[in-house]
Amino acid sequence: MSRTGVAEPRGVLSIRSFRRLWIALSLSSLGDWLSILALTALASAITTGSGYQAQSYAVGGVLIVKMLPAVVLGPLAGAFADRFDRRMTMVIADVLRFALFVSIPLVGRLDWLFIATFLIECVTLFWIPAKEATVPNLVPKDRLERANQLSLLTTYGSAPVAAALFSVLALVSRAFFEQSQQADLALYINAVTFLISAITIFTLRDIPSRGAQHVSVPSVLKQIGEGWRFAGSTPLVRGLIIGIVGAFAAGGAVIGIAKVYVEALKGGDAAYGAVFGAVFLGMAFGMFLGPRMLRDLSRRRLFGLAIVGAGLTLVLIALIPNLVVVVFLTTLLGACAGVGWVTGYTLIGLEVEDDLRGRTFAFLQSLVRVVLLLVLAVVPLVAGVIGAHRLDIAEVTYRFDGTNAVLLIAAIVAMIFGVIAYRQMDDRRGIPLARDVVAALRGVPYAPETDSGPVTGRGMLIAFEGGEGAGKTTQARLAAIWLRDHGYDVVTTQEPGATKIGMRLRAILLDKESAGLSSRAETLLYAADRADHVATVIEPALQRGAIIITDRYIDSTLAYQGYGRNLPADEIAQINEWATGGLVADLTILLDVPSDVGLGRFASPADRIESEPQEFHERVRRGFRALAEAEPQRYLVVDARLAQADITRQIQDRVREILPDPIPMGTEDVTSTFPAITDA
Repeated sequence: MSRTGVAEPRGVLSIRSFRRLWIALSLSSLGDWLSILALTALASAITTGSGYQAQSYAVGGVLIVKMLPAVVLGPLAGAFADRFDRRMTMVIADVLRFALFVSIPLVGRLDWLFIATFLIECVTLFWIPAKEATVPNLVPKDRLERANQLSLLTTYGSAPVAAALFSVLALVSRAFFEQSQQADLALYINAVTFLISAITIFTLRDIPSRGAQHVSVPSVLKQIGEGWRFAGSTPLVRGLIIGIVGAFAAGGAVIGIAKVYVEALKGGDAAYGAVFGAVFLGMAFGMFLGPRMLRDLSRRRLFGLAIVGAGLTLVLIALIPNLVVVVFLTTLLGACAGVGWVTGYTLIGLEVEDDLRGRTFAFLQSLVRVVLLLVLAVVPLVAGVIGAHRLDIAEVTYRFDGTNAVLLIAAIVAMIFGVIAYRQMDDRRGIPLARDVVAALRGVPYAPETDSGPVTGRGMLIAFEGGEGAGKTTQARLAAIWLRDHGYDVVTTQEPGATKIGMRLRAILLDKESAGLSSRAETLLYAADRADHVATVIEPALQRGAIIITDRYIDSTLAYQGYGRNLPADEIAQINEWATGGLVADLTILLDVPSDVGLGRFASPADRIESEPQEFHERVRRGFRALAEAEPQRYLVVDARLAQADITRQIQDRVREILPDPIPMGTEDVTSTFPAITDA
């Protein structure tokens, strides 16, 4: 699988026309990031000597005029962009950006800097839709996803490269130019990237002239208004919205005063570039390492913790006036943001319904734009009004400026929003957070205390899941036989109906005469069966160190009632968490089979659930797969269409990895066999 993942992007770049477009995209992305640094640095240099407030307003003004066109004119540009020749649109846009960037240092005035920046962003609004519409025409459909991934990686991956380039250019400029001209070299280099991009696209003849039809684009505010009506209706998406808004508000505050803050710490443009690059390097590390370091921690909890962690890091950045420490803490801030970003988008992709997912992403993107614009407009004003101050504390002079105050305010906002998001989304209520995190760091699921005492952790719960006809019962029985042959104390059980009370509930749930049973009542009956099952069968077996193999567990309710019946999955999870005392299976084996194949294995439907229409069972299958994708470290997904022996072999290989070693004491007494483990 990993080889395929590496080969496909290279295959995309082997397409000559796309490779040339990608080069142009890379140069434009590099120029966009470099322009943020160079323009803010020039605004700061022009206002040097005009006072702290003027410098804050100038830097903030640059950021505002860069954001304003996308919010106000974005839909208009998107509607008109496809009316023109795409290739010439991109070429003309890049040539105009080249000319405007060259003019900024030549004129050297703050008012022209603002005007030119606004015009550049307006031109960019036409370049982006033309580029986005061109990519599908240059690559085959089966490679389009990889092409989009590569484009996205290039867009954001060029940020730290631009920061490093800006720092180098700043050091060179410092040796040859006056302070007011030190940003000029970066602007000239920035202009050259767009000129090369224009030449590259001009020689690309494979770009179609225009699209087949015009598609209207709603305004940003309309997207937000419509989006909140459906996106804010569930605790999960509501928590994600709150957390992401808090994170971007805090991030916008940092961007808005970063240049002025670095100046206050006696750092120059090179240091500004280092701080800017540290944010994106930290984000890259956070997106890659964060979820892997805490695999056993709930993704919902991880999202809230990441936002709160970013807020705590901001507090330290605001209070520690040391440039080296600030760069380190900024990297940590970026890491927290990266963890929150990848976790939040993963949750949206996995837990939001297909027909709502696209609108949810569009809603969040529009909301983030508006939040950033508002924050960038307010932050410089607040910092400028507070001004520069010096505090004498215990014979130590401590400088506390408006930038410090803004960072503290942003930190508080991030922490408050993080806590609210955590409470909205928490799917493990009743389980102490600190113990849950410690257990995740150790790489083991949290073992909660039960009515009969703490779980020793020496037992193990393995759940077999899947749709109708997947072969769960057969594979669960074969696994139990195999484990007993190796000397383990094994308890086999099922849901519903493993206890006397459960048998009565099973009769109600599966009897075709119960056709009038409401979906919510059905869910509660399954939860009641599970609560009795855990208390009377599973927990006592875990206490003595046995391996429990259960045919169905919590995932079945989430898949059948959550996805199949279209009930809120987060509410079902909360009910079952309470019913089981937070007990989670150590390993869930999902036997995945298309619904038509599974149902075809029955001569006729045997019970009420099997009699549901195929659309219901297909939703159930999607539910199981979504659950497995959300926590892949705790699942084994097996294609149930394989031969029985192949399925059994995959299961044994995975179970062997987690078998307790040494074998629990007393196993010989329970099983009356010698506990020997042999290699397959």
